[in-house]
Amino acid sequence: MNKIKNKKWIIGGVMVSALAAAGIASVSSTSVAEEAKTPTTGRPALTVTTTTLRQDKWARSLTANGSILPWQEAIISAQVQGLRIAEVKVSIGDHVQQGDVLVTMDNFVRSGDEVADHATQSRIVAPDSGIISAANANVGSMSQPGVELFRLIRKSRLEWRADLTADELMLLRKGMTAEVTVGEGRIIRGTVRAISPSVNAQTRYGYALVTLPNSAGVIAGAYARGIIDISGGKRTLATLPQSAVMQRGSKNYVFHIGPDNRVNEHTVVIGQRVGDRVEIKQGLKENEPVVETGGAFLTEGDVVQVVKG
Repeated sequence: MNKIKNKKWIIGGVMVSALAAAGIASVSSTSVAEEAKTPTTGRPALTVTTTTLRQDKWARSLTANGSILPWQEAIISAQVQGLRIAEVKVSIGDHVQQGDVLVTMDNFVRSGDEVADHATQSRIVAPDSGIISAANANVGSMSQPGVELFRLIRKSRLEWRADLTADELMLLRKGMTAEVTVGEGRIIRGTVRAISPSVNAQTRYGYALVTLPNSAGVIAGAYARGIIDISGGKRTLATLPQSAVMQRGSKNYVFHIGPDNRVNEHTVVIGQRVGDRVEIKQGLKENEPVVETGGAFLTEGDVVQVVKG
């Protein structure tokens, strides 16, 4: 009798378990269906601050690299042959004035086969004031016309040769001002003296020559970086923080934030940079909010949480 009761209890237990499982399955199916009907807005991918275009007054400029070169160099040589250099009075780096004696030379006078006891002496003088940049004259050597003895940087004047593309060269005019940085941050102010009318067929670069009126202590051949003002003053332009502008290949873009807090890429055309800001020429309207920082971690369509900066 007990065995029969136990069997009934076991069977009943199985039936209860089956009913309970069916109930769970029914509840689960209902929950899935309800979730399917509920729209998903997406969890914010990142908390960001926003920024908009700001109007700034900047001078429009070109930045270029180049070398410091002599304004003009004079090559000094003997005019006659057969004279022995008796004395060399200058060396490289020496400053000379026009007419200063650089070299004295002896011209021995022969009488028959005998060398006379006297000699006429000639000399070579500086054709202009400046600094000696090369010296090849040696005592005892014989002069030869056209052979370089000295090289002179005329007036000790140096200039900056700025390497520029054809498009950049077409923006330049003689007389535009420039600031050239040499050495450890020394800035020399000069003006554009000459602009090349063509570019090199291989490099696609031409050059502009900028006078450096205060170049004392600067070494010819030194590398220099400079900024040329091409606007003649300041103009108003729209800017963003550089952190808001990203680059992919040759493309520059920002992440615009829509009303639903979703981000989308806006391609922008940038101009010059000053400090931590960059000029935006095209691609963004005034008061359009964009992600200020963290754009590198976002992709098109991400939802962001906006906080006040």
